[in-house]
Amino acid sequence: MDNQHIIVRVATQDDKKFSSIIVDEMESSAKARGTGIAKRSPDYISLKIDEGKAVIAVTDKGEWVGFCYIETWSHGEYVANSGLIVSPQFRKSGVAKTIKHKIFNLSREKYPEAKIFGLTTGLAVMKINSDLGYEPVTYSELTQDEAFWAGCKSCVNYEILMSKERKNCMCTAMLYDPKDHYEPEETKEFFADNAPIFERLLRFKQWKLLKPFLKKDKDKDKAKSGGVRPKSLLHYLFHL
Repeated sequence: MDNQHIIVRVATQDDKKFSSIIVDEMESSAKARGTGIAKRSPDYISLKIDEGKAVIAVTDKGEWVGFCYIETWSHGEYVANSGLIVSPQFRKSGVAKTIKHKIFNLSREKYPEAKIFGLTTGLAVMKINSDLGYEPVTYSELTQDEAFWAGCKSCVNYEILMSKERKNCMCTAMLYDPKDHYEPEETKEFFADNAPIFERLLRFKQWKLLKPFLKKDKDKDKAKSGGVRPKSLLHYLFHL
């Protein structure tokens, strides 16, 4: 898709008409990836637009393309750029990167002292974050606000998160600290040099974290079927 026909800007009141479409696409995309996100309602999306904390992408003909919004935690000490979603027909066009840059700059403008963080299971988002100056970090460096972690309850991986005492999960944590960070050129170069290693680590991490749960499912299935073990739900979700 030709990016010159896509406009990325701060969302306005008129964009609230897209709230239901955005929520539906978030849920559909999460199911397709086999991962979970904190479920949001159209009213919540509209609220973010009202607060001036959302970025939207539309075509010059008014067609919805993509969306992302800002959330704050720990009394504004931490900021998350959440809910990044792009309409299927516009994916792989580079618009996701443009949206991420726009919402990052909006976050820096509104909360110049805040640490900006994100959780992702995808290498593509890790690359975009690295281009902005984010660094991979441990979960201990993220907000410990209970409201944030409560949002993970709707994720299919929540049991894994809690079994690790919120210290690890399928997602990779990344952080931009305005008071202590590398320059984007440095983090971008580091990611480019190590992308194959990151990809292998992501796969290993998924296998390592899922292994005990796969065994648990298999044992349960075996007991129910009298010895015949069907593939677990996690097998279909993660193709393992």
